[in-house]
Amino acid sequence: MLKTYPALSSATLSPGTGFAYPVHALPEKVSLDDPAFNVMTDLERVSAVLIRPDDSIDEANRRMIQRGVRLLLVVDGERAVVGLITANDILGEKPMQVITQRGGRRQDIVVRDIMTPQHQLEVLDMREVAHARVGHIVATLKEAARQHALVADVDANGRQRVRGLFSLTQIARQLGLALETSEVARTFSEIEASLTH
Repeated sequence: MLKTYPALSSATLSPGTGFAYPVHALPEKVSLDDPAFNVMTDLERVSAVLIRPDDSIDEANRRMIQRGVRLLLVVDGERAVVGLITANDILGEKPMQVITQRGGRRQDIVVRDIMTPQHQLEVLDMREVAHARVGHIVATLKEAARQHALVADVDANGRQRVRGLFSLTQIARQLGLALETSEVARTFSEIEASLTH
């Protein structure tokens, strides 16, 4: 015989109520010798911010601002990663290059036109990241002259998946540096200069 379960009481939702979302609490302060995990955005704990290839670059920019990120994963209808787009892609020279090549207006440019496609994306292996330090990640980003690095692992079915990402801006913030630039070379020199003092 089934137990009797009384209904729960309910109330009206208060005006201005927000909602819960995953929060990946990264340590506020790190050093170059801390584990790399301390500066990695782990997509098992934080929802990735996604965009479709045919969405406008203005929509991509709005989404970045709304979510406080500078990189979006570009996914297809099956949610497979087909590329990535960064704030530098949107705010840099790429849109003007597209207009110069084929004509049109900025509002006609879609994510597919300026994203880095999947076949050009390089990823770090999660097994190697597990043993790395923050300094290794900074050196890796510097060598590649990049602001971001994707991390991949293998899911339960043996398929590769994007597991996390590193952001130079996030790492600098956690190292205690206030960087106001998107210029990669200057960012690295500022990190190096502040760490030698």
